Amino acid sequence: MISTLRNNWFLIGIVVVIILAKLAPGIGSKGGILVPEITVKYFAVFIIFFNSGISLRSEDLGRALLQVKIHIFVQGFTFMLFPIIIFTVVAGLKIGHFNENILEGLKLLSCMPPPVSSAVILTKTVGGNEAAAIFNSAFGSFLGIAVTPTLILVLIGSKAAVPVASIFIQLTSTVVVPLLLGQWMRKLLANRLDLKSVPWGQIGSGVLLLIIYTTFCDTFTQKEIAVDPSSLFMTVVLILSLQMCLLYGVYYISSSKLLPFTRSDTVALMFCCTHKSLTLGIPIIKIIFADSPSLSLITIPLLVYHPTQILLGGVLSPYIRTWMLEGQKSSSQSTVSGV
Repeated sequence: MISTLRNNWFLIGIVVVIILAKLAPGIGSKGGILVPEITVKYFAVFIIFFNSGISLRSEDLGRALLQVKIHIFVQGFTFMLFPIIIFTVVAGLKIGHFNENILEGLKLLSCMPPPVSSAVILTKTVGGNEAAAIFNSAFGSFLGIAVTPTLILVLIGSKAAVPVASIFIQLTSTVVVPLLLGQWMRKLLANRLDLKSVPWGQIGSGVLLLIIYTTFCDTFTQKEIAVDPSSLFMTVVLILSLQMCLLYGVYYISSSKLLPFTRSDTVALMFCCTHKSLTLGIPIIKIIFADSPSLSLITIPLLVYHPTQILLGGVLSPYIRTWMLEGQKSSSQSTVSGV
């Protein structure tokens, strides 16, 4: 039993933090004791990328920059295929009596960039191509500053004056700076400390549990939204179904023998392609629909999508890791047999 608990501590942790968030949401919500608008938004993300910087070899990061096929796959899926899929789904839902504002929110969700943290941590937790996840999460976020408003203007017809400078500074200070600082610390401590003995993966998972906790604290403290329960329930079911289909779709396509991706690459692709940023998304939506009386309804899809992607990723992580390790084991055995 102890061994089972130790091997599944992250899944158990997810259940525990969600229960704690439900019991006392005020602690981890915005304005609460933990002050997540500072501790999570800045310090937690800083720790994530510092952790990645100090635990990854410089050669791996350098190699990730040259993995152009992975970058094209992730950014193409995020900013082209994802919107096409969602707009097709929305067109089908319009035939029924689905809430129009929620459908508008779904279209906005499809235009959002990837997050800067969850995809990286989940890839690291599974043991996938972390370097590629770091590059594409950071690059996609920077790219989203310009691409997301453009997509919204072209596809939806709204014009937004996004504060590019402030978002750029925030991303640089919480992503680029800690990553470079971590690399510098790695070189500094290389001959003084056995870096492999430090549980970098567990540290990242611990930070992710904090993010999950504060996310659900915010969810449980949300004021009642003016939408009928059936529409809200259908939205949750729809988004969960979409995420599962997207994860499987990316897995199926990227693991095909026709594409040059390893199982480690597929792990990074699954999380980077299917995750969307709440941190950048909500401000952009609020700027575009600042005067709209339907603002609370339009934000529902993104507010539901964000905790769902983290929760679903956390639940699936052990199974994805098993699949990845089995592939690596088979590959090793084939190499030995060939020799």
